[in-house]
Amino acid sequence: MVDDGSAQSTNVWPLPKFYFQVEWDSEKVSFQEVSGLDVEVQPVEYRHGGSPEFSTIKMPGIKKSSSVTMKKGIFKSDNTFWDWFNEIKMNVIKRKTVTIKLLNEGGSPTITWVLKNAWPTKITGADLKSDGDEVAVETLEVAHEGVTISNG
Repeated sequence: MVDDGSAQSTNVWPLPKFYFQVEWDSEKVSFQEVSGLDVEVQPVEYRHGGSPEFSTIKMPGIKKSSSVTMKKGIFKSDNTFWDWFNEIKMNVIKRKTVTIKLLNEGGSPTITWVLKNAWPTKITGADLKSDGDEVAVETLEVAHEGVTISNG
């Protein structure tokens, strides 16, 4: 008998990464790419004076999150990135909660990353070439104060 896959578990296959959604200020923004959703703990090396070992031990130190980079096509009269970036003044930054959702085929979130107190640190406009045929893409880098992850 031929296996039609109906008895197969839905947890066998990894999630595809091409269907996602980004939100801030209750606004949904379409992006081509999102990267930098990583967190690390910096190790602290320590050796107390009474230790008979001739080496240090490593303990967990401060958590560190990298900047998140988002790329999207440029549309006529869409200055969303620039408007947010231009709100930065000396010691005044409009911080926002940025939510990134990986969606399933039905459009429901399967994994959600929430960036706390995010603000733009860099905008890169499109590179322009007279002989190119690509879409104009701009890049936004945001710093944040931590990322949380949830499922479903």
